[in-house]
Amino acid sequence: MPKKRGFRGGGRGRGGRGGRGGGGGDGERISYPPVVKQNELFEKYYSNLGIFGEGEDGVFWETLRRELPSSFRFTGSKGHALSVKKRLTDHYIPEITSINYNDAPVEPPTAVLWYPDELAYSMTTPKNVVRRFPPFASFQKFLVSETSVGNISRQEIVSMIPPLLMDVKPGMTVLDLCAAPGSKTAQLIEMVHRGEEARVRKVLRNTFSQEGRELSPDGIEIEVEMEDTELVGDRSDDGRSTGLVIANDADYKRAYMLIHQTKRLNSPNLIVTNHDATLFPSIRLPSPPPLPGERLRSRYLKFDRILADVPCSGDGTCRKNPNVWKDWTPQNALGLHNTQVRILVRGLQMLKVGGRIVYSTCSMNPVENEAVVASAIDRCGGLSKVRIVNCSNELPGLKRTPGLTNWTVMDKKGRMWESWKAVQNEIAREGIEFMGRLAENMFSPASVAGTEEVEAERIPLERCMRVYGHFQDTGGFFITVLEKLTEIKARPESEQKKSLPKTLVTAAVEDIAARPADDADFVQKVDTLDEESRPIPLPAADSPEARHNQANHAPESATPAKRTQDDGLNEAGFIKRPRLGKEPEAISLEGEENGEVLEPVRPAAVQSSKAKKNGQPTEEPFKYIPHDHEELKVIYDFYNLSNRFPRNRFMVRNASGIPTKTIYYTSALSRDILTQNEGKGVRFVHCGVKMFMKQDVQREGTCKWRIQTDGCPIVEPWIGEARIVRLYKRQTLRKLLKEMFPKVNGGGWEQLGEIGERVRDIEMGCCVLRVETSDGKDGFRERMALPLWRSLHSLNLMLPKEERKAMLLRLYDDDSPIEDSSKGRHQQYTAADSPPETHSPNPPDYREELQQVPDDQPTDEHTGKDTEQAADNTENLVEDVDMESAIT
Repeated sequence: MPKKRGFRGGGRGRGGRGGRGGGGGDGERISYPPVVKQNELFEKYYSNLGIFGEGEDGVFWETLRRELPSSFRFTGSKGHALSVKKRLTDHYIPEITSINYNDAPVEPPTAVLWYPDELAYSMTTPKNVVRRFPPFASFQKFLVSETSVGNISRQEIVSMIPPLLMDVKPGMTVLDLCAAPGSKTAQLIEMVHRGEEARVRKVLRNTFSQEGRELSPDGIEIEVEMEDTELVGDRSDDGRSTGLVIANDADYKRAYMLIHQTKRLNSPNLIVTNHDATLFPSIRLPSPPPLPGERLRSRYLKFDRILADVPCSGDGTCRKNPNVWKDWTPQNALGLHNTQVRILVRGLQMLKVGGRIVYSTCSMNPVENEAVVASAIDRCGGLSKVRIVNCSNELPGLKRTPGLTNWTVMDKKGRMWESWKAVQNEIAREGIEFMGRLAENMFSPASVAGTEEVEAERIPLERCMRVYGHFQDTGGFFITVLEKLTEIKARPESEQKKSLPKTLVTAAVEDIAARPADDADFVQKVDTLDEESRPIPLPAADSPEARHNQANHAPESATPAKRTQDDGLNEAGFIKRPRLGKEPEAISLEGEENGEVLEPVRPAAVQSSKAKKNGQPTEEPFKYIPHDHEELKVIYDFYNLSNRFPRNRFMVRNASGIPTKTIYYTSALSRDILTQNEGKGVRFVHCGVKMFMKQDVQREGTCKWRIQTDGCPIVEPWIGEARIVRLYKRQTLRKLLKEMFPKVNGGGWEQLGEIGERVRDIEMGCCVLRVETSDGKDGFRERMALPLWRSLHSLNLMLPKEERKAMLLRLYDDDSPIEDSSKGRHQQYTAADSPPETHSPNPPDYREELQQVPDDQPTDEHTGKDTEQAADNTENLVEDVDMESAIT
């Protein structure tokens, strides 16, 4: 069935190929017949797996056949998320609860009680009720608006669980191995930055006190963070987070979807990479100075926390992806098992001793879950090296069931097997032609005839966590938390355990070799062996063998599997058999310090620059600018930037290293990683927050570098008073949000309230509008900082139109159109490039207003046509609003 493409609720791009403008959205909508929610093998397997209590299986299947409720969570810092949530609880929920349908009140969105601070919500209201009553239309507009600017994430409830069990603290290094589309990555970024604003404000208060200056009030959002117990975290970088999140995905287009999902968090501590998770490269760090007489030793990064939310068959998403019902086969799980084990083993190799790795899938199949965990622990040396963390007391209120310790495996022909021994017995009696694609490590360790020694080493798989849809009206999910106890050296796949029987193929070859040459069944045996050895096809993009954590507004389609030819597929679309002797291995380490480990590098495969692999454009390099670069000196002087703000973390995306259009800012650790691994084959796709953007100006001597919205919260506390405009009244901000380019000259400043005189007298160029808190009736409780451009004769908030609309709706319940004051003045011209004759010594040049590019305009010098096209063709991308064309 063709997939529908759109963005977070289908507001844009409906009916077409997505991208900007939603071409084809006016066409006739196609209706598809509903999927029949029946599958004999699917129902047979789980009904006979022994996972239900008495009478529970009926409720289980009834729930899976119902549509999944909508769910979302509030994002960003704790204080900001709570302030946006307040709009929901104070305004929209009371409106919705006032509705009666069928003589009963309509159920409003309900908080997920086990989610921290109740920042996640679920809604079960039927669609016909939502469409019928105006309050729901108003709520839907709020939801879409806040989602578009990144304050709300449309995420499935069970998908939120894995990051919450990782125990991420500020200052930690975190790796998300299979990150796209990025909802869990966003949670990790929030955790790494938790309490940062409050820590920075404390540093500023001490600094201002020493300098005899007074710091403006914090505002309610900062006050909430001040109360956070994690505020005692990392303060070494003036309160800024020193942690790191590396988000990886094997598919290049999905990596760009990941960037768009996380970009509104504006984290300088995020790096996005594009690698096969089973072969993720070692990350080089700066080498310490050698001691006298010693050689320089290389250092490589180890992670405090790793998330392995791996590709899976996705049968736990059958409520959201109905195609699971018609496409489910046991071979889906059998074909992914080895890949999942390799990902988990590679993650354990890169983990610090004492660190946590969370393994999760949206599958209910033990072949993809408990069997993977047991296999990985075994390959890494057993329970003395890796242990399963008991999380039964974590997230009180979340209903879950322990992991399975015994299970059956269904082969591709639908036959159920209790143990590997039963499989071998069948081979001995009937021969290989009766077998499906099975392997010994897919079975429960308990199914192997054990000794006392084996029992002592029993892996406590009951510590794994299973969530079924009928528990709390969600999807199905599996989560396991593992802790690394000591350094490991993983056993290669080519080395069988001493006590293990031969593999299917080996047994079949020996069986055939033992037959007489004239055996009539010889040809049949060989044909069957060929069938069993055939590569496993990659799950199709619209199959149920797919990733689950896309926005849950699109039940019609499954998420594309996260494997490409680039990471283990041949041209025919089959998984390539690995060279078993060359998979990544850890070795004995010489030392470990602050997450940085001395070990030989496992280099990444260097991508040729001569050709684009899999249609992937070559990324422009990340080049850091010297702190004393002339362009940076102009910025320091114009903004009177404090010496305490780091000056060695500015970067551009071009080979020349010259700041031509955009200057980015990164954390110190991100800088070290990008510089140390340049040219080493690591495929970096994204890093850095846009801090300054070059702006065309009409007056000589004006600083051309304006502050970008993305970087404004990071740099604004360190900007001098000469470039600060303070605003206190709600109506003044409303005018600036509602009206683009309000006049300042000719008495226009008198209509700008308390900021009028200040913006009349301030030097032309960019400044920061600080919305200060006050107790007045027309005041704000939340502190804000926004970039403001003072042109020759007007003023403009440099915000994307979508963000203006979201703020107007949230702060003023105003959803009327944005006004553009420049249009009337511009229409006075008969030619766009010919201003009227005037006798004024400073003739107005309204072209300057047209040159003010909003912050949602794609202006990266490194994004060539191919890169932009890759983003345009990716699902769930934020639609860029071309404000400049709207002005003209």
